[in-house]
Parts: sequence; structure tokens; C-alpha cells
Amino acid sequence: MKLINGIRAGAMLLLLCWSARGIAQEYGEFDINRGNGVLYHISYGGHSPGGDLGRRFGNHFSVGTGLEWITDRGNWLLGAEMNYFFGNQVAENPLSALITDQGFIIGNDRTFADIQLRMRGFYAGAHVGKLIPLGPRNPRSGLRVTVSAGLLQHKIRIQDDPLRFVPQLDDEYKKGYDRLTNGLAFTEFVGYQILSTNKRINFFAGLELTQGFTMSRRSFDFDTRTQDTASRLDFNVGLRVGWVLPFYVGERASEEIYY
Repeated sequence: MKLINGIRAGAMLLLLCWSARGIAQEYGEFDINRGNGVLYHISYGGHSPGGDLGRRFGNHFSVGTGLEWITDRGNWLLGAEMNYFFGNQVAENPLSALITDQGFIIGNDRTFADIQLRMRGFYAGAHVGKLIPLGPRNPRSGLRVTVSAGLLQHKIRIQDDPLRFVPQLDDEYKKGYDRLTNGLAFTEFVGYQILSTNKRINFFAGLELTQGFTMSRRSFDFDTRTQDTASRLDFNVGLRVGWVLPFYVGERASEEIYY
């Protein structure tokens, strides 16, 4: 009888240990990416402009960074971000008045200077959004939707010839040619984000749309000899991918279960 009771007790203990192991695996795995959290990210994007922005620049790229808070209940997102734009496709040439009949700009030594035009800009704003789970296994992976409001700024960067100085393009004179423009802008993002249960794979990827209500911020353009006072509507469409570094806070995030 004692042998039978011992076997029963051993079986019950084994069953309890097995159940505890399964619970620890299930809840321990899920809880490692649960709780309120701070998400830091770096990202890279490729963009195609439209509207007034498309008449000035061609396709370009961006690098970005951001910081946001994700809530334990509802996966709501609240944060800030900044993206730096760069490219070498410039459709508008503000230096046309300096170009000779041969198509060159003359340097101070009376020889042709190599002047390049580049696109530069940034977007800085604050966003709100939500992470919508697409399955029961990981409530922190699914559809990421955010909307943002902030400042969009862009200009034409005039890259000098390092061997030949052009007096008309001295640093102070460049302001009369660079078309510095900025204004209120809105950005929407729709994509997929995963915050893995083991914290090893954390990224997002998706479609980004920007609408900018901008104006020229220069008081005088040298090539047109006027001030540009027109309102602009800048569009930017792109794909953005980012790597996320999560930091979870709260009781559930700090618990560790051993078995």
C-alpha cells in the first residue's frame, strides 16, 4: 500500500512539475515583452516626392531615430521622431543665372568650377498610434498605425568645388540660392511591427506618407530677384524599416520564473 501511495504521490508531483513547467514557459515567454515600455528605434527610408516637392527634388532617402512609450493595456503608442532626408536628384536649378553658354560656372581662377546640387531636409514631430495584434501567440506583434504632426524642412545644398572658389557662392550668398523651405506637416505610417517574446527580434516596416504645408523662408532669391511668397503643398511617399530596442517596465516585465 505504501508503495502504491508513493507511486501516486510521485505521479502527482511529476504532473504538477510538468504543469508548472508549461505555465512557466507560456507566461514567462509572454511576459518578457509585456508591461509598459520605452521603445527606441533607428530607421531607414526610401521616398518618392510629389506636389511642389516633386517639382524641386527627385527620389531620395532618409535616416531616422525616435523614442516612444507603449502602454501595457491596449498597446497605445506615444512618442517623438526625427528623420533626416538626403538625395542627389535636384530638378530645380537656382544657379542658372551663373551658368555660361557652355553650361559651366566660372571660378575665381577663370576656369570651370564643379558645383553640385543636393537635396537636404528633415522632419521632426510627435506621434500617437496603436499596435494591433494579429494573432494570440504574441500580443506585441501586428499592425502598427501612427499619425504624426511636426515640422518639415528642406533646401538645396550647394556643394562647392574644393579646388576652385566661386565668389557668388560664398557661404552668406548661398542663402540667396538654397530655397530654404519649411512648415507644418503631417505624417502617417501603416505597417507591421514585431516585438518578440524573447526580445531578440524587434523591428517594423511599412508605408509612410507625409503632407507638408510649407513656404519659402528666404527674404530674397538672387536668381529670380524676387521674394517667393507662394504657399506650397509638399507630398512624400516612402517605405521605412526600423530596428527597435525595447525597455519594459512594471511588475510583470521584471518577474522571472525559474523551473
